[in-house]
Amino acid sequence: MQQDVFALTRGTAPLLVSVPHAGTLIPHELERRMTPAALQRADVDWHLPHLYEFVHALGATVIAANYARHVIDLNRPPQDESLYPGQDVTGLLPMDTFRKEPLYLPGEVPGDAERDERRERYWRPYHDALREELDRLRERHGRVLLWDAHSICSVLPRFFEGRLPDLNLGTADGRACAAAVQAAAEAPMKAQGGYTHVSNGRFKGGWITRHYGAPGQGVHAIQLELCQCTYMDEIAPFAYRTDLAARIQPLLQRMVASAVQALP
Repeated sequence: MQQDVFALTRGTAPLLVSVPHAGTLIPHELERRMTPAALQRADVDWHLPHLYEFVHALGATVIAANYARHVIDLNRPPQDESLYPGQDVTGLLPMDTFRKEPLYLPGEVPGDAERDERRERYWRPYHDALREELDRLRERHGRVLLWDAHSICSVLPRFFEGRLPDLNLGTADGRACAAAVQAAAEAPMKAQGGYTHVSNGRFKGGWITRHYGAPGQGVHAIQLELCQCTYMDEIAPFAYRTDLAARIQPLLQRMVASAVQALP
């Protein structure tokens, strides 16, 4: 039996939390075509629904992917335009890992027809549901915060030099949300002294933040790219660290709650 493409929990607050890279599932027929590096799933945004469990108490709606980003990347444009022109990026249908290891065995690389089929099978339902939930919450409240939750290994020379800041807030250089909402999310981040942080640095927000963020229409979108070392082990088997998570969760909760309270 085919697994659902995503898990959805509906809330009533003007808050939607999207976790597009949380999935770990890879269809069996696709697994047989993939390399051991692909099947390790090192590029998954591990454990984020668990880390963000606190948002349910805030009344959030949560949508999280079930399938791994190696199947298709839900945070890329449907036509696969680059979000960071001139920089090394992975695409809608990734061909290698973040460490440039091939995802597919020789002779098993998918073509355009397979890319289009996967886009309709996995990408489209997630975004249809995301749009439907944003419309539902905006109709109820007049405005809504879309918090796009991500995490990444803290050291990845392919994408950035050295160690990434612990918290990377992205609002498409301020276009995806009102300035007051961004400032409210930043305030707890700036007030604490235990974690490094930056806004609109290497990660300015992916396609979800850029496409759905429309503050003039009542949708305020923020992406947070979190270094995985703040809440988990960054090497296999990628264990969740309750000791680390207990430190970062209160800060995340203050950031999300502050941004919701600042909605105009």
